[in-house]
Amino acid sequence: MISFSAENSLDYSRLLTFSALNSQKSILEQTVSGQVQTNPMVRIALIADDDEFFRMAIRMILTEQLGFSEVIEATSLDDAVDCLSSRDDISLALFDLAMPGMKSASSLRAVRESFADLKIAVISGSRRRDDVLLALTSGMNGYVPKAIGAASIRNALALVMDGLIYVPHLITDLDQEDRDQAGVSTQAMIESLTPRQKDVLGLLIEAKSNKEIARVLALSEGTVKVHLSALFRIFGTSSRSAAAIMGARLLAE
Repeated sequence: MISFSAENSLDYSRLLTFSALNSQKSILEQTVSGQVQTNPMVRIALIADDDEFFRMAIRMILTEQLGFSEVIEATSLDDAVDCLSSRDDISLALFDLAMPGMKSASSLRAVRESFADLKIAVISGSRRRDDVLLALTSGMNGYVPKAIGAASIRNALALVMDGLIYVPHLITDLDQEDRDQAGVSTQAMIESLTPRQKDVLGLLIEAKSNKEIARVLALSEGTVKVHLSALFRIFGTSSRSAAAIMGARLLAE
């Protein structure tokens, strides 16, 4: 959670102003011969954050720009889970990491396991790389830093709703101590990969399915799964998206 201050008030005002202006533009673009065209698809979202002003800003983005007809608000992890348990029409859930009941991004793993078809993203003030990776390995559909601005938040959420996983640029940011440690571990990881594992990793980074990887490399799907299991073990994750992110960074160095 970002505590409310004069500076945050200005940031949230910008979010609200951006949302209002884009709402007016959207209505103008949808107006045909004086009739506003309505979207027949009903979308309902949940925003869980104990910061009232940030919830207000995100609600405007969801309703005025992304076509959500209803936004349910919760101020704690328990409240959010109760809402999700009592309704089956919520298609998107957004969680802050610094609210009552939330210990870390791993607290959301149970939410993912309980609501497998729900699109879930973290919107947090934390820019810690560990928080991003933990959220992704916990099955989140994206990690959106609050500080990236209204337009970028809107674009990130649109990607999540389209079925993609949003990963912020900060995932590649490291301080000097991290860089020194990463240099050693990266070299060790590179040396531990077999040529075929590197081939599979390259196609995983391109978001290829197991069947596509098997076809490209002339392997059986069972063999592909064996290589993927080895990659997951090396990277310390069971998530394809997290392995792809880590692998892309690994091969780029």
